Parts: sequence; C-alpha cells; structure tokens
Amino acid sequence: MPTAIAVTDPDLVLTSPDRHTPTASVLPVGEAQERYPLDRAIIDVHTLIEQHGYVIVLCPQSAPDTVLHRLHAIRSVLESDRIAILRPELPPLGLAVLALQLRQLSICDFSPGVLASAARLLAHYVYAGAVVGSVAKLDRVPVTLRAHAKSWSPNAQFAVVASPQPELVRLTGAAGEAPGGPSFGTHLFYATGQSAADWVTGELARAWRVHGVTEARLPAESARWWATGKPGSPGRIVEFAAAIPDISVLYQLVSSVRREDCRWCGLELIGDRCGFCAAPLSDGAPPERVGGGRQTAALRPAAASARAALPRGPH
Repeated sequence: MPTAIAVTDPDLVLTSPDRHTPTASVLPVGEAQERYPLDRAIIDVHTLIEQHGYVIVLCPQSAPDTVLHRLHAIRSVLESDRIAILRPELPPLGLAVLALQLRQLSICDFSPGVLASAARLLAHYVYAGAVVGSVAKLDRVPVTLRAHAKSWSPNAQFAVVASPQPELVRLTGAAGEAPGGPSFGTHLFYATGQSAADWVTGELARAWRVHGVTEARLPAESARWWATGKPGSPGRIVEFAAAIPDISVLYQLVSSVRREDCRWCGLELIGDRCGFCAAPLSDGAPPERVGGGRQTAALRPAAASARAALPRGPH
C-alpha cells in the first residue's frame, strides 16, 4: 500500500485527477476537534499505520496551537516514528495542492522518507495567493504602509502572492497588473469566498498561461490565513494556487535530487532535513536538539538537475 497522505481538514482534499491517485485521509483535529475525540484520532492514525506503514500529515501553519498539540499527542501516545507532521509555508489552498501532488507521487517507487522530504522541494513550485479586499490585518506577507492605507478605500482589491516569492499588486476594477507567475506549465486552482473569481479565471489565468483551471472549495483555514474573516464567514477573498499537474514531471523533479540516509532514524531523504524525525542531514543530533531555519540548495528553488526536469513554459 502507498504511504498515507493525511490532512487536518476535509477542505484540504482536492478531487483526484484520475482513478489511480488515492484520496487523502482526514484527521479533523481543527475546528471539529470537539467532535473528534483524542481516543478516536489515535485509533484512526494507528489504523492508517497498520494499512500503509507510514503516514504524512499536512497541517496549515495558521492552524491554532491546539491542532499541532493534538497531532503531537497522537504521535506520542502511539510512540511511533512512522508519522511525519509537516507544516509547509503555503496558504491553505496551496497546501491542498501540495497534498494532491504527494498523493500522486505516493503510488510511485519513492520511499516514505523521500516522499516526506519532497514536500519542502515541491512547495517551492507552488504559486499560491489570493485576491483580497483588504491587507490591513495581513501579517503573513510583507505589506507597505501605503498598501495598508489603500485598504481602507471602498471597493479596494489586492492580488497577493505568498509563495514562492511574496508580491502584492493593487487591482483597479476588474483589471490590474498580474503578479509574477511560473515560467513552467501549471494548472490553476481557485476557491471563492464572498468575491467573484472573474479576475483570477480571466486576467491571471491568461497572464500565467496556465494549462487549465479548476474550482475548489475554499478551505476553512483560508479566512484566518489571509485575515479576511473567520471560518464560516471568510469575507472578500478568492484564493488561487498554480502548480505542476503532470505526475511524470513531479517524478522527474523529485528523483533528480540526490538521496541521503537520515543519520538519526535511517530513512531516505532529499535535501537537508528528515521529514519524519526532523533531524538535519549534517549531523546525527536527536530531533529535540534540532534548530530550524537552515536550508541547502536542494530545498531552495531546486538545483540545476531538478530545474532541468521542468518543462519550458510558453513565456
């Protein structure tokens, strides 16, 4: 059985592009935590481990601390080193797209360790952002004082890209200069709150020359991430994410990066950090002593061998 890919909210599960791509398991430890007791969560994760061997859980960085505490509690009770808890720096819809890519790759011949550490690599090739009515409370993307002031103008709209490079563009009416996009072939996903998606499906899709457009359900966590409202009342937002849809390209991208063995848990990995125990590649320090932040070239926009795997875009 392929490595299980799990998410913390059903809104983070995108429709499988084909009958071969497995769905993601849902561990509703977020807003639905009260209706999902710890003992049941432990049983569900244990079942996943029994069926799949390893479990990779994707959790939004904006999720409350209680969500992360619940996930760590599950792993602690099970005393298992087969659970990876990943929190890539992506907005919720971008995280859902990354989860879809990992689901696609889970049926390939990658080991669980390579698949988990590949999440950091692939996240650099997800162009994720949103059209919002205000950036006054947005703290996850650099916002100038002038943009803050313009947020108070009636009917103001901003196109904000959070990943891979932050960018903010003010839109005028239905038009406006599009932020910088990918130079390789992508598919565009979008999800709406209380705003129309015309600019995203029209101007942005044309500017980025995407190969296709798909509507998705707006993740509940999006309102908190973009500071436009709260779950259930997301406010004026259209979230979007463009990413590589072709499993063969994703496979080449991951397989082109050199593999190493984790000196702490022994799993294979790519890049500089194990996705399961979080130990760095440089030494055998136990995970609890590991400090974050350092990245190697393999997990910044990828090395030349990995970039060569990308198809040339029409730009």
